[in-house]
Amino acid sequence: MASFSYSSEIYCSGPILQQVQEAKLFDDDKYFVDMKLRSAPDVVLVAFQNLSNEWPNSTIPTTKLQEFLTANFEKPGTEFETWIPTDWHENPKFLSRIADEKLRRWGEHIHSLWKSLGRKIQTSVRDHPELYSQIYTPHPVVVPGGRFRELYYWDSYWVINGLLLSEMTETAYGMIQNFLFLVSRYGFVPNGGRIYYERRSQPPFLTLMVESYYEATNDQQFLREALPVLEKEYQFWMQNRSVAVEVSGSQHVLNRYNVEADLPRPESYTDDLELAEGLSDELKQQLWMDLKAGAESGWDFTSRWYINGTGHNDGTLRETRTSQILPTDLNALLCRNERTLATFHRLLGNGDSAARYDQAAACRTEAMEALLWDAERGAWFDYSLVTHSKHFEFYPSNLAPVWARCYSQPEMGEKAVQYLKGSGALNFPNGVPTSLRESGQQWDYPNAWPPLQHMLIEGLSKLSSEDAKKVSSDLAQRWIKTNWLAYEKYEAMFEKYNVNGDGKPGGGGEYEVQLGFGWTNGVALQLLDQYGATLTSGGRRVCSDLLLPLVISIALMLQ
Repeated sequence: MASFSYSSEIYCSGPILQQVQEAKLFDDDKYFVDMKLRSAPDVVLVAFQNLSNEWPNSTIPTTKLQEFLTANFEKPGTEFETWIPTDWHENPKFLSRIADEKLRRWGEHIHSLWKSLGRKIQTSVRDHPELYSQIYTPHPVVVPGGRFRELYYWDSYWVINGLLLSEMTETAYGMIQNFLFLVSRYGFVPNGGRIYYERRSQPPFLTLMVESYYEATNDQQFLREALPVLEKEYQFWMQNRSVAVEVSGSQHVLNRYNVEADLPRPESYTDDLELAEGLSDELKQQLWMDLKAGAESGWDFTSRWYINGTGHNDGTLRETRTSQILPTDLNALLCRNERTLATFHRLLGNGDSAARYDQAAACRTEAMEALLWDAERGAWFDYSLVTHSKHFEFYPSNLAPVWARCYSQPEMGEKAVQYLKGSGALNFPNGVPTSLRESGQQWDYPNAWPPLQHMLIEGLSKLSSEDAKKVSSDLAQRWIKTNWLAYEKYEAMFEKYNVNGDGKPGGGGEYEVQLGFGWTNGVALQLLDQYGATLTSGGRRVCSDLLLPLVISIALMLQ
């Protein structure tokens, strides 16, 4: 096992990482940490030490660093072999349910994209793990796309749901088995399939992946084998990512994102280094831990995680304090996991265990209503552990408990619909923005992200009122139109979109918008399946009252 610590001295910390990233030899810091070693890590470390000795007390010249890299590393991507999913076939049934001919043809294109996003890790990664930053997993994967050339955790929930609609059960099964394998090894699922992600996770969707697979196959043996591993992951979140808060004399336990690793992120090394310039060592370490917690949240980055000197979140990226916020969506997801684990236990005849998880979900619902719910506004809000108060800005996550169906009174769901309608977040033609604040970060306005649209649409569609169902189908129409128009224009699916204009990809953040794109495809297929009978590629079916503010403002501009 010694070689593992040596390779983390190259990919996760240490002088090679520092010198190469600070020299900015590549446009993207992720490029270097994805390169494969040509020799054993201890040999490469000695070679670098010898090179450093030639320039005592000063930086190695860029040309010499470049020569060192060429001699000791291979380009990224060599660890994969070409793999086309064997269970892909031409005409999955859901396509026949799409009424609009243009959208049906587009659905066929999306279905065919699975072939280009499939990856299989070479056995050399299993046999010589010390030469790679890639974490070996036994089954092929469908990756997000672009710079994300390895498995990612929460992305894969929407990918797997899309694969199941595409009747690619075997590929979906393999991906879930990889995640179960990772939990067995680490106790949790790392953020992605690289050793530099080993200290942080992502929103824990594995239980819901298993639920999707079980609903598609009714495979009880699979469920029986997966359940102890799902419980192990749940324990990780409860033991390492929970916090007790006292309110009105009662103690409540809720969860947060929190990564205790106080160095810059290897894949964004120079960004993190530059951001922390001028801070004390203690504040630097705190910032780097909170940036990693932001990456763990999946929302990297956003003003949602800022807490400035006055306790508000209108600061800058330097004021990211993710670990000091109790997020509505993480707790809604864990509540849904608890209820799903209870269901699994009941299916397998474990009544006592089912009752235990039912009780956990009930306690969490009570905690969320004590700390996150605001009856006056009619939604759930993130809670700051710094100010012991809620952050009232709009984010789609404020409705995550509707998606998770984690609330005690039916009217709370309907109140949340009115909150959404009054928030101003529905005034955009291309979907619901991630926030209403333009911070320059990618998980803020004007970007709209597929998983957030889907959680919102799915949550609203399950409410009983016609009003909620109407908002849901209207949002599905907007999102499909956005994706489709962008596809028509660029022949590509993007990881995020701009809520304004016609079919524009999103922007901002640390890197260029990426093509692919796993979760975008999965969400589009699910919406085409659910609303295929009524979705149109042309103008909207109805000019709904939700869009009236937008129509009026355009009319005023044209006067």
